[in-house]
Amino acid sequence: MRKPLIAGNWKMHGSMAFVAEFATALRNNETLPGDVDLLLFPPAPYLAPLAQALAGVPVGLGVQNIHREANGAFTGEIAAEMARDIGARWTLAGHSERRSLFSESDEVVAGKVAAAVRAGLVPVLCVGETLAERDAGSAEAVVARQVRAVSEVAGVEALAAATLAYEPVWAIGTGRTASPGQAQEMHALIRGLVAELCGKKVADGTRILYGGSVKPDNADALLAQPDIDGALVGGASLEAAGFVRIAAAGSVTMGSASRQPPR
Repeated sequence: MRKPLIAGNWKMHGSMAFVAEFATALRNNETLPGDVDLLLFPPAPYLAPLAQALAGVPVGLGVQNIHREANGAFTGEIAAEMARDIGARWTLAGHSERRSLFSESDEVVAGKVAAAVRAGLVPVLCVGETLAERDAGSAEAVVARQVRAVSEVAGVEALAAATLAYEPVWAIGTGRTASPGQAQEMHALIRGLVAELCGKKVADGTRILYGGSVKPDNADALLAQPDIDGALVGGASLEAAGFVRIAAAGSVTMGSASRQPPR
């Protein structure tokens, strides 16, 4: 079995006061599960303060975005090496909001995955289809294209080093959620693709998260699916108690025995 991973993406929310309040709530929460990996993606300006506030608390930290180049005239961007230098160990890549709002192509996303691996960061590669693509019957083809692009552009080693997250675009911030069956079907497809590209051993150890309006009241059913290894949580991760309740769902539904090393 793969150790559950619950990741919170704060997006463009927060303040120094919020960081202090969230960290205190997390530190004082006596129900923090020990058999689930926790991970937070705050806005980059708050990563170092959050790391300091959570010192000693078993929570990983990452950045929401990196540039695919190590340095250069890219005003406003953050290199993977810079992210690691300030304490990040993870990064998102290919989040649907980056793909849609900032026109990031599969090639750009693959470049960011490669940059993350070179810098020693673990990329969380996000893939998923829009409502129009699902309604057109092309959801599986879209997700397969996004996964294959990383292997083709960045190499199978970069794909093998990634954690993946399936996030149906139509379920992000809309209150809609893929049914457990829909989510499991796509997660199984993704694991099969990783097995095809990187080998079964890699696929068996790769964690694939579900992202798309995950909340405490739907986490149990989603995380009970055999190929769903955790959650990439958006809005619900802004409330510490709710974030911990989602983590607890991972602990209860997935158990804690026979863990693979976290990736």
